[in-house]
Amino acid sequence: MELKSDYNEKNGTFYLEENGKRQAEMTYVFAGPAKFIIDHTEVFPVNEGKGLGKQLVKAAVDFARGKGLKILPVCPYAKSVMEKTPEYADVLF
Repeated sequence: MELKSDYNEKNGTFYLEENGKRQAEMTYVFAGPAKFIIDHTEVFPVNEGKGLGKQLVKAAVDFARGKGLKILPVCPYAKSVMEKTPEYADVLF
């Protein structure tokens, strides 16, 4: 499975793709120059329970660290993962 991302100055998506088909995705929107809001995480039913959602959260955290950004997770799944993972505290808004 391959992790990919697309973004522009307003919003973006992290997604996992296999054989040209999306298997899971996370969307976010920029909220000013220093933070972005994770608004949705979805793992398609065939892949539930395989840790794909956590991979997407990690991708968002790595992206935030690389760009010097903070994350405001309003998506319940992303918020739960981030709050339960002390290593992610540095990027929480």
